[in-house]
Amino acid sequence: MSSPTPIQSFIGGIGLSLPVHALLLLNGDVFGISGFVHRTVLGRKEPAFAVLGLILGGAYIGLIEGHGPSPFQHSFGRVALSGLLVGLGSKLSNGCTSGHMICGLSRFSLRYGFLSMISIKLLIQNISSLVATLTFFATGVITSQLLPSELPSADIMDWSLGPNGRVLLATQVVVSALLGSLVWRFISHQNREFTDVYVQVTTSRLSANDASALQKPHPISRLLVYLATGFEFALALRFSNLSESNRVLSFLSLPFSSSFDPSLAFLAAGALPTSIILYQFFRGSERPLLGGRWSIPKGGLIDMKLIWGAAVFGAGWGLAGICPGPGLVNLGRAITGGSGVLSVAIWLSGVIIGGLFA
Repeated sequence: MSSPTPIQSFIGGIGLSLPVHALLLLNGDVFGISGFVHRTVLGRKEPAFAVLGLILGGAYIGLIEGHGPSPFQHSFGRVALSGLLVGLGSKLSNGCTSGHMICGLSRFSLRYGFLSMISIKLLIQNISSLVATLTFFATGVITSQLLPSELPSADIMDWSLGPNGRVLLATQVVVSALLGSLVWRFISHQNREFTDVYVQVTTSRLSANDASALQKPHPISRLLVYLATGFEFALALRFSNLSESNRVLSFLSLPFSSSFDPSLAFLAAGALPTSIILYQFFRGSERPLLGGRWSIPKGGLIDMKLIWGAAVFGAGWGLAGICPGPGLVNLGRAITGGSGVLSVAIWLSGVIIGGLFA
């Protein structure tokens, strides 16, 4: 028997939105985990620190729990195929559950549709993540129905914080407070800097080149932010219990199944409103506080590549119930928990190979 965890999943969803927004404010980047993986394979340093943060977060969780993640209930062949499809699909559609569902949907604003024809165009551009999310959910459900897994029956809901919930929450509060203090410090610094630049430019004491030089990135701080936000995301993901593949597959089994687990819906209920509010009202000046380029997309084309990629990703997701974020977190959990390393490594290898084929 498996008990749905509405409180843990809801609070965990809120917790996921915090490192996502911290990375946006400080580094001007999307918390897209599949993108982190694919860019790490290409030798990019910054996304590699995000990947490392997710693995280290999982390792910390494994030490607290004293065991690894729940094992896959599938053959190694099915696990490898799942990883391959997830890697291929996420590369083609340029995103996964974190990039499209949490980050992408938070940039979607219905108010665009009430303004003008130009705003209608903006609305169309900003629903690409919605289309991708609906597509991979649909193909995930279809795949899980056509190739069902052996899942435990759902028990009564567990309204507690879980056996390690307080420790995970306390740790995330500490990491979130550190990131929040960094945001506050650089916002204050940026405001003073902007005032000084304005005064000096208007009095002709500072050239345009000198002014632009003040926006140079802080490379070490940026790397540490990728590491810290990855670590914090791992804590929230585990607290939500959606790092467990069986819970995802139980959600994809739909309500008419005796194994249906609505925990993923509670996670979305916590993550999406929080992410939307933070992005729509607290994204600041759209200048990364730690310098560098603002890399948040304004929207993308809805073409066959997006739809096909999201469909392939959903099929892989429906085969094993896991996507890049839980995969990396579970690798860390498996290393320190002492079990499940091989199956998670096989799945992640499939993701990497799939991304290289795209």
